Amino acid sequence: MTKVIVDGIPIEVPNNASVLQACEAAGKEIPRFCYHDKLSVAGNCRMCMVEITGSRKPLVSSCSQPVMEGMQVTTDSETIRAARRSTMELLLINHPLDCPICDQGGECDLQDQAVGYGRDCSRFTDEKRAVVDKYMGPLVRTVMTRCIQCTRCIRFTNEIAGTAELGGIYRGTSLEITPFIEQGIKSELSGNLIDVCPVGALTSKPTAFHFRSWELKNTDSIDVTDAVGTNILLQVRGNEVMRILPRKNDDVNEEWLADKGRFSLDGLKRRRLDRPWIKKNGKLVEASWTETLQHVADKLKTVSSDRMGAIAGDLCDAESMLALKHLMNALGSSNVDCRQDNAYYDISQRGHYVFNTSIAGIDDADALLVIGSFPRQEAPVLNSRIRKRWLSLTEQFPIGYIGELPDDPTYKVDQLGETPELIAELIAGKHPFSEILKNAKRPMIILGHGAITRPDAKIIFEQTMALAKTVGAVTEEWNGFNILHHSAARVAGLDLGFVPQGQAKDIKAMVNGGVDVLWMLGADEVNLSALPAETFVIYQGHHGEKAASRADVILPGAAYTEKSGTYVNTEGRVQRSFAAICPPGEAKEEWAAIYAVAQLLAVDLPYHNIDSLRAYMAEINPVFAQLRLVQNVVDVNLGDNAQGNFEKQVLRAVISDYFLTNSISRASLTMNECSKLRYAVSAEAAE
Repeated sequence: MTKVIVDGIPIEVPNNASVLQACEAAGKEIPRFCYHDKLSVAGNCRMCMVEITGSRKPLVSSCSQPVMEGMQVTTDSETIRAARRSTMELLLINHPLDCPICDQGGECDLQDQAVGYGRDCSRFTDEKRAVVDKYMGPLVRTVMTRCIQCTRCIRFTNEIAGTAELGGIYRGTSLEITPFIEQGIKSELSGNLIDVCPVGALTSKPTAFHFRSWELKNTDSIDVTDAVGTNILLQVRGNEVMRILPRKNDDVNEEWLADKGRFSLDGLKRRRLDRPWIKKNGKLVEASWTETLQHVADKLKTVSSDRMGAIAGDLCDAESMLALKHLMNALGSSNVDCRQDNAYYDISQRGHYVFNTSIAGIDDADALLVIGSFPRQEAPVLNSRIRKRWLSLTEQFPIGYIGELPDDPTYKVDQLGETPELIAELIAGKHPFSEILKNAKRPMIILGHGAITRPDAKIIFEQTMALAKTVGAVTEEWNGFNILHHSAARVAGLDLGFVPQGQAKDIKAMVNGGVDVLWMLGADEVNLSALPAETFVIYQGHHGEKAASRADVILPGAAYTEKSGTYVNTEGRVQRSFAAICPPGEAKEEWAAIYAVAQLLAVDLPYHNIDSLRAYMAEINPVFAQLRLVQNVVDVNLGDNAQGNFEKQVLRAVISDYFLTNSISRASLTMNECSKLRYAVSAEAAE
């Protein structure tokens, strides 16, 4: 630690801290435009000037000056204020006076700091500079005349997103920020450019001119479009979600948010189920809740317990899955499954199906092997963490990859091969990368769903565990065995035991005629082509897709923005979201409708409201009693080498279209436009 005196206040800061960080630690506010906590230092704007006693320079940019022992810093003096006023005057020379129509108005750093350091008039009389707007795709709108050349956007694409799609052309007063090609930004994190831009040069294109920041009400929530569990802020006006922003959480998403979670919000308003429906004479007709619930209860009474089953989808909250599982079990059925992709999991202990290293733990790893996963599309925010570790200057971070690479992973990988036989070679020490893993102190292995949804999934899983044992990836201090999920509901479903036990039917058996009544809880990714026509389908969800069109009864549900729900991310972190708006029409929270059916069937569930349900959930599995925490699982029985033969087919990632992976994003016009642009361009490039 280094001792520094800021405006007479002695403080201690880390040895590698900057003067700006020391000033903030002392409670002093330093204006800045180019500096960002998560980006490299540029020192462009010169707004953060301070005085340092004994320095040869009268003023020093605090963001780029490292602290020294005994350093005395002055953050406010007439000289400093004059310098900041001059800097602000230069920044405003060419800036357009369009605050009344700028989407950044009300939350603009330039606007805020101009209040403190701006002049009431301009001394500039020459012709103002204008810059042509640049095309950055369907998500980011540009007004480049507002740009102050802070280069935050360039540094973000280079360092965080890893796509290096922006740069500067020309020099001096002619400098322009521009994408290298006019095909839009290809990063799955491009929406964060809007957040890092301190002015209105980069704003949201889908919501341009729709609202003002002071009109919005904020509600904390969790992103359910992937399994990272990104902390988000739902911003609402009336009964409509107008904007979704990331909340800072350094243990999960830092301060980033993937594009699908940010921009698919228009899908919350389209194709919605807002009233109950019953199929009569082969046609769905509107019905009341009383009639619909009674119809469901009457049907369940006529079916034997072994001929009824339930499937939970990828967007379900833990409360609704527990209520449905409990109802099925009370009726004598264990035919429940939350694995729409029929993935293989060993649920004998939690460490076998979670991301044990934790997302923040990636920063401590010193070698990585990825098997059957493509994190850039399955978990973009987590992928940025891998890139951050790869960019670290402290030591090298070798990354091995087994499987087909559909795109640039945004960091350098050593592609070992495309088939799972390489796992056996690594165990036997016949491949050079096995020595890298063995010599690493904290090796990581990521096993993706491209591996555990295959016919040989069990063999791959057990061989990967054997590899972890061989290379020392699991010790008393470190657990490097990880399953990377891409479904927000999957880990909670496994924690609650929403999988078939013993002789119970799995999803494949149920959709192939194994049940007479099938309850589909938001299960929109299931292929129902083999489902017999006589099977009675109860669909409960919020969007009308193929599963809803096959239903005999539709129970309209609430989307994640319309209910308070519990979600468990890929690392096993239990998090909770809150309702920001009301469900449309007559839609209800899923657990409440399930509870009502149970009442009609005279099934006594041990809860009657959301709080007692959560208390019961914590009794079933204590992990649900500890919110926002990750329970590190180190004592993992890795077992012995599995016996069996690998399939010869290539390991491929499970996501073919990043933008259209769930019912909300498929209903989003913005996401459909992104999909057409991204994959049409990719197809043209391949040709």
